[in-house]
Amino acid sequence: MPLTVSGFPAVTTTKAAHLFLYPHRRYNHRAQPNRVFLSCVAYRLSSNGLRSIKAMADVETQTAASPIFSTGGKQALISLSDKQDLAFLANGLQGLGYSIISTGGTASALEEAGVSVTKVEEITHFPEMLDGRVKTLHPNVHGGILARRDHGHHMEALNKHGIGTFDIVVVNLYPFYEKVTSASGITFEDGVENIDIGGPTLIRAAAKNHKDVLVVVDHKDYPALLEFLQGKKDDQQFRRKLAWKAFQHVASYDSAVSEWLWKQSEGGNKFPPSFTVPLSLKSTLRYGENPHQKAAFYEDKSLSLVNAGGIATAIQHHGKEMSYNNYLDADAAWNCVSEFKSPTCVIVKHTNPCGVASRQDILEAYRLAVKADPVSAFGGIVAFNTTVDEDLAKEIREFRSPTDGETRMFYEIVVAPRYTEKGLEVLRGKSKTLRILEAKKSEKGMLSLRQVGGGWLAQDSDDLTPEDIKFNIVSERVPQEDEVNDAEFAWLCVKHVKSNAIVIAKNNCMLGMGSGQPNRRESLRIAFRKAGEEAKGAALASDAFFPFA
Repeated sequence: MPLTVSGFPAVTTTKAAHLFLYPHRRYNHRAQPNRVFLSCVAYRLSSNGLRSIKAMADVETQTAASPIFSTGGKQALISLSDKQDLAFLANGLQGLGYSIISTGGTASALEEAGVSVTKVEEITHFPEMLDGRVKTLHPNVHGGILARRDHGHHMEALNKHGIGTFDIVVVNLYPFYEKVTSASGITFEDGVENIDIGGPTLIRAAAKNHKDVLVVVDHKDYPALLEFLQGKKDDQQFRRKLAWKAFQHVASYDSAVSEWLWKQSEGGNKFPPSFTVPLSLKSTLRYGENPHQKAAFYEDKSLSLVNAGGIATAIQHHGKEMSYNNYLDADAAWNCVSEFKSPTCVIVKHTNPCGVASRQDILEAYRLAVKADPVSAFGGIVAFNTTVDEDLAKEIREFRSPTDGETRMFYEIVVAPRYTEKGLEVLRGKSKTLRILEAKKSEKGMLSLRQVGGGWLAQDSDDLTPEDIKFNIVSERVPQEDEVNDAEFAWLCVKHVKSNAIVIAKNNCMLGMGSGQPNRRESLRIAFRKAGEEAKGAALASDAFFPFA
């Protein structure tokens, strides 16, 4: 209750006038029940009256040292760019007794949803400024987040400055990633304006003090948060998991900003002094390369790989979950078949192409690819660079192995850029386990990374095509056009065979290949043995020179 003259000792007019500031309380039910406002009143007081007023003012000042928020009140700060499930969360929190504090657009959305909300400026007593760049960067906000509840001097500092605490912070960030990768493009200035500052600061503060503050950055965690709050026992492991996720969220965000700014400042330089690769868990795998190894598959979320295609973003229409080796083989098959412009079929086993054929009739290309090495093709991965329609799907389902003419060919994976509805229906009928992948062709110009112990090797992706190279004729006889075509076809194939690599090809069809031998001549012998008599008049490609030749 405010100080009043009626409660003071008798006032006289014989003493000198004293100017005294006294605290006058004004109650704000929305945000600040204990906020103190100073008023100035001049009285002519007696000495006893002055002492009495001073004593009562001291009592008022001590009372005013309580937090801005009601004693023991539970507070949640919510500031979201992505407002998915916002009303669900806010209603759940208020049902559990939490007061909601929020910023501009989020506060408006909550009010529209009928949720009682206090705007953050009612706490900071400072309006949003600089076109929204400064909203929550204020001690009344961050003090209430960072203060440790078990540190007495922290709580004394809050009381001294009239700052209340936050128990929950729910924040997600400006959609920088989506903005700078949008098909419509974005100017540099707009890109900079979409770099969030206040959001990451709130997240980091709450995550640091996760022992006392729950931090949520993903709407998928709202149900788990509400369930946790309904429990009777606190769980520090749950808090730590949310804190980890928060720091990871900010780290990925900063990685995107860093990558974008590097490209804006350095242009074509692909090798910055340091960089971060943001990986997102796509699936936990049954096991790794061997059954005793645990494994998982992560998708690279770098800006440069947005809409870049490849196996990582392929759609699986059917079949068992992908394994570690499935990913490696599917990637090898897809990279190889994507090299060719004509309708082509590639069959891969253990990341090496064992059959490759190009024909205008894709059914014929498929049969020739199997024929190149039917034993290796069995249980392999089949890739096409054209649509799999009903006719092709039936051929894949019913085709018998050339080795005995009876056994239906079995495959782990079929991958193609498109499928007709009938084509998918037929393939699904081949096997419950057959993995059917729909992939987009990988973009050129990507950075290729390879891990070694304690480090990584980085290089440009190998995107050269026959059109990029001027071939020199070194033989006495000038080759005919079909011979040059066979040489180029073999050259594209051998690029995807593990060294030491040899490919023998004719009429746009691989006849034999040798791979992985320390001695190149052994790879040559293997390739000739597989090609047999058909090697006559064929082209031969090697991935390097012949020693001792």
